[in-house]
Amino acid sequence: MRRAHREPGCAGPDAIDRRPVVVTSNSAPVLEVRALSKRFGAKLAVKEVTFSIRHGEIVGLVGPNGAGKTTTINMILGVLDASAGSVTVAGLDIERHRSEALARSNFAATYAALPGNLTVEQNLRVIGLLYATPALGERVEQLVRQFELGPLRNTRCGLLSSGEQARVNLAKALMNRPELLLLDEPTASLDPAAAQTIREQIRALVQQNGCGILWTSHNMSEVEQVCDRVLFLSRGAILLEGDPRRLPGQHGARTLEELFIRIAREPLASAPDP
Repeated sequence: MRRAHREPGCAGPDAIDRRPVVVTSNSAPVLEVRALSKRFGAKLAVKEVTFSIRHGEIVGLVGPNGAGKTTTINMILGVLDASAGSVTVAGLDIERHRSEALARSNFAATYAALPGNLTVEQNLRVIGLLYATPALGERVEQLVRQFELGPLRNTRCGLLSSGEQARVNLAKALMNRPELLLLDEPTASLDPAAAQTIREQIRALVQQNGCGILWTSHNMSEVEQVCDRVLFLSRGAILLEGDPRRLPGQHGARTLEELFIRIAREPLASAPDP
């Protein structure tokens, strides 16, 4: 444990390709979180959270509002300093090698809007400059093609629809070819067709590149479709972990949504009391 810090057309479910992903030769976890805790004054928002993500794995982080999901993500991204514990990205400790670790990761969320006065291409180029992306023009063109952004490249981001903004956000998050991708509600507010497209694109990305993904969502059907493993967070601690398609039956629930509701309304006896 590290020292404590200061406080600061709609396709159906079968469209998701669930073949074994292409895993890189690196056997070390792309993300390793150990006994991570965060205290805000007297409130312990995250308590000794421990988990890891392998290359080529999509892990869902789910839980009710206020469970500590966003706080955990912000500590992984280095936005918040942890009160205790450690975060390692691609073998690099986030405290001692923050710049190097963050250069190997990226983040996307529907609520994290890009500057609306810049065009799609301008936004991608700015992100590319921030990451010192080699052959920046070529990389921008690759992402424009991959996410079918050609007709939108000269459109200001503030004029895009929710689905178009989600595609640009995902393109932005892939600019540096991250080994670790954090997606916080990436399909929230999207219509079913747009959401399914985003899910398929992300799954294809993992198939091709073997990156690791941490995915938060309140859509349990989406988690079942996309994630290889799911972590249930409640009151700042992980209560359950397992295959999202098997976990409900192991705990007497018919669906992942039913299990989620049970945990949200009546936390298990093992739940900590901060």
